[in-house]
Amino acid sequence: MDRPSWAPADVDLDRPSVARVYDYYLGGSHNFAADRAFAEQVLKVMPAVAGLARSNRAFLRRAVRELAAQGVRQFLDLGSGIPTVGNVHELLTDAGITDGRVVYVDHDPVAVAHSRAILAGVPGTAVVAGDLRSPAEVLAQPEIQDLLDFSRPIAFLLVAVLHFVPDELRPADIVAGYATAGAPGSHVVLSHAGIDRPLTPAEEKAWEMYRKSPTPLVLRTKEQVAALLGDLTPLPPGVVATHLWRPDGDEESPPDGNAVGSAVVARKD
Repeated sequence: MDRPSWAPADVDLDRPSVARVYDYYLGGSHNFAADRAFAEQVLKVMPAVAGLARSNRAFLRRAVRELAAQGVRQFLDLGSGIPTVGNVHELLTDAGITDGRVVYVDHDPVAVAHSRAILAGVPGTAVVAGDLRSPAEVLAQPEIQDLLDFSRPIAFLLVAVLHFVPDELRPADIVAGYATAGAPGSHVVLSHAGIDRPLTPAEEKAWEMYRKSPTPLVLRTKEQVAALLGDLTPLPPGVVATHLWRPDGDEESPPDGNAVGSAVVARKD
């Protein structure tokens, strides 16, 4: 296929990417045929997946607005993905906040290239190419050290990403690696795929597709998600279904009432 002008030269057009598949679920246009084909296979057996992606995006909006209202002005968006409407810096601007600082981190070259193009010249923002699974390496990036003040609270955003980290890579240590670097009053914003009941046949088929993909997906229960937080203190209502975290009207309830994801915002005291 012809390479789009916006695609970096080293991107494999035939290999689906988590970030670009997620972009397709959200109705975005920065994805390739391989991403769309994989997404359509999943949607064929579980149409609710697109709604789940939107639910995660709505949770991100609510969490950012809540923390901004509490005075948090620094955000590190880990696994930020393809730029789309409602980026963190846009949410801060919409809230009338002019002194916010936001760093976007992703390992997908398309996500990084687009983020840099969109944010060129936007004050208080930076884009970093990095693997969120290596907190020390990510946090050592000059752009992060230059823009963020680690003596002040930071919100570490891990939205819809840790379910791609298997247990053997110790996701709780990843969370701790970021939280430890933050000053008291910092927060971790986390959403995660998983359920506390048996999978339906459609869910089992969709999960199997991800298990066989280049980036297998790990489902975790609410109890397992809570365990990722270590000694962080969850804000009310704790670990709940994604659409139930402080709903304000922009959330999307599961069409069949069966939530397959959870969310939490936790504070470092």
